[in-house]
Amino acid sequence: MALGVVGTGFGRTGTLSLKSALEQLGLGRCYHMVEVAPNRHSALWHEAYRSGGVADWDALFAGFSCTVDWPSTAFWRQITSHYPHARVIHTERPADAWYESVRNTIYQVMTRELPPETPDAFRQQLAMAKDAILQGTFGGRFEDRAHAISVYQAHNARVKREIAPERLLVVQPGEGWEPLCKFLGVPVPTTPYPKVNTTEDFLGRLGDGANALRPKGGA
Repeated sequence: MALGVVGTGFGRTGTLSLKSALEQLGLGRCYHMVEVAPNRHSALWHEAYRSGGVADWDALFAGFSCTVDWPSTAFWRQITSHYPHARVIHTERPADAWYESVRNTIYQVMTRELPPETPDAFRQQLAMAKDAILQGTFGGRFEDRAHAISVYQAHNARVKREIAPERLLVVQPGEGWEPLCKFLGVPVPTTPYPKVNTTEDFLGRLGDGANALRPKGGA
């Protein structure tokens, strides 16, 4: 099964809401960071990171028809090239709001001491995420706000510059079903567009041990 949709937005730009939306539209299963540990994929992503983006993408995405969020976003060039017919959805939000959201959520998980009961699969996922995101994406300087925001803005600009306009949809949280459904050529659902894994949701799980690593519904 070839991917039909590739999301290129950084985490905390509505990516888990987009995952839920794509699945509700009947596009099949959508990959996201929340799929890494349950599928025991941490080692595969680690190897992709260490090899500079070399991976058996068809095997890694077996059973999925879409992908969004990290870790796949770190390899957006390789993945969009491997699936040249896939549509590309780029999620973004104002830079300051994005930085605060990451700092208050996933950054807290990646830098805190894990509780003893954390399963090995999630420990491995966290180690991979630290390498691919904190080191590979932000060069170990996420706490440098200006640097992190410049990385985020440069990424957004590269995607919009390098992906053909007819293949690309750029959306921000809150725009709802209409632009997405028009782009994909599918009917607009009567149900509200998903809004899951808000900062409040995430912080509510931070006090619940390893469950902070398992979003129930990420933005």
